[in-house]
Amino acid sequence: MEGLAGKTVVVTGAARGQGAAEAAALSRLGVDVVATDVLEEEGAQLARSLEDAPGSVVFRRLDVSEPGDWQELGEWLAAREPPLHGLVNNAGIAHRARIDAVTVEGWNRTLAVNLTGALLGMQTCVPFMTAGGSIVNVGSVAALIAYQSVAYTASKWALRGLSRVASLEYGPRGIRVNLVNPGYIETPILADAAPAFLQASLDLTPAGRSGTPEEVASLVTFLLSDASAYVNGAEISIDGGYAAHGGAKLMVDALDRAAKEQA
Repeated sequence: MEGLAGKTVVVTGAARGQGAAEAAALSRLGVDVVATDVLEEEGAQLARSLEDAPGSVVFRRLDVSEPGDWQELGEWLAAREPPLHGLVNNAGIAHRARIDAVTVEGWNRTLAVNLTGALLGMQTCVPFMTAGGSIVNVGSVAALIAYQSVAYTASKWALRGLSRVASLEYGPRGIRVNLVNPGYIETPILADAAPAFLQASLDLTPAGRSGTPEEVASLVTFLLSDASAYVNGAEISIDGGYAAHGGAKLMVDALDRAAKEQA
């Protein structure tokens, strides 16, 4: 991708899944990646696995919901010479409780990680960024529909609003903010999901398959690069068409089945 080699990018939630794929893709393009996560062993292993990549990968422990952790990262960034080019607010947690079952503790923790973490990330990193910088917030198809997990859904809808406000406020500084909304992606966050949930997700995906972390990483890399220099405030779904049909796929599938039965 254009203009990325030699740049520095912070990626949160980078120890595994989409974050790890994003860190790997960037480092292979010559980017110096600051990979952050609460999973220290897995994060350190990621950095070791990319030692031969053209770009460097440095792992830093970071709980995105903790202002003190962000302050420590900011102090560490301040001691580095290169300006910061990008931030990927990838860290997130899944909380699958529905309205009648969700607890205040679960609700608050989900918003703290998925929403407040992104706010703290931008507040910390933007002062180190110059014109041409790029921020990518990672949302979800849950930000586009009435999803079944209420805390997770609310956090991702709110992230849309935060991203749009940030694109407005940071745009005059030459810093772009965009949102990507992945659908059913094969990541560890789905490891404890019910089989019925996973099958229903596939049934609602016109592409007929799940996505890969590497496919999400390709989109994130594009939005960090100069190739997307005039893309700001955008929301891009990467979901195999999941959110596009508003449930109409069920109707189309039913009509197709009926037509086959009549044939």
